[in-house]
Amino acid sequence: MSLTIYGIPASRAVRPLWAATELGLTFEHVNLPYQGGATRSPDFLALNANGHIPVVVDRRAPGKKVVVWESMACALYIARHHGQPDGRSITPVDAGEDADALRWSFWAVTETESDALTVLMHRMVMPAERRKPELAEAAERRLAAPLRVIEQHLSRQREQGHSHLAAARFTVADLCVASVLNWARPARELMAAHPLTHDWIVRCIERPAHVAVKARGI
Repeated sequence: MSLTIYGIPASRAVRPLWAATELGLTFEHVNLPYQGGATRSPDFLALNANGHIPVVVDRRAPGKKVVVWESMACALYIARHHGQPDGRSITPVDAGEDADALRWSFWAVTETESDALTVLMHRMVMPAERRKPELAEAAERRLAAPLRVIEQHLSRQREQGHSHLAAARFTVADLCVASVLNWARPARELMAAHPLTHDWIVRCIERPAHVAVKARGI
């Protein structure tokens, strides 16, 4: 088996797991958690000295191994090197779609991920007694600006008959960005103010491949 993905679905590892599942790839999944010291073993640190999941190991040929870490890089790598640019899969078909995948993925990380995670933790995940609503409220205020950007983009896409970020079809650009913005969905007023974005997030995460990754734990 050429492709191995380390990490649990309840983490940023969902991104490469989702990408591989969308493409129907056969891969080995090492269900490695980020807690309990599992990512600090010598074997894992030899793959990623940062000690973080996910990691993708791609054995391209005998004696030739490619190691990728950082979740967005992992998902983009899988789409580019294991998908077919046929206009049907998540793989970009040309330089324009590839550019969209790159810029929107980096945008999601730099402009939204930290605040989206704060919303998720302090609106839903953390025990109620440990939540700090003021942190969630501040994060939601900051998220309003980037969400206006993507709302306007989705509106322009819709005018052109395109229902997704980079094309008329779901691509790795949607996968990467939706995996981040989904964390902000507990901010109900923020989502209500950006209905195209909310609808797009829901359509992305309800795709069978994402549902399968989350439900089965692959």
